[in-house]
Amino acid sequence: MFVEIVLVGLPIDRDEVEEALEAAFELDGEVTGAASGMGRCHLDLEIVEGLTTTVALARLRAVLSDLGVADCATLNVSE
Repeated sequence: MFVEIVLVGLPIDRDEVEEALEAAFELDGEVTGAASGMGRCHLDLEIVEGLTTTVALARLRAVLSDLGVADCATLNVSE
């Protein structure tokens, strides 16, 4: 599964989000890309097969909530 995380109006540094995602998905995925510009940024998260969509998105949303950036995020999911 591939998740593009688009962040608009991010109140923290994008690197903090990337590091938190890498820690949360250490065994189940990895951040494969990132970019910033014009007040927005995105992170590409590749999740390994075997982790269900429900579990992966719950974990992702928990990380974003813990960082206080869930309201800034749009998730584009490709299976």
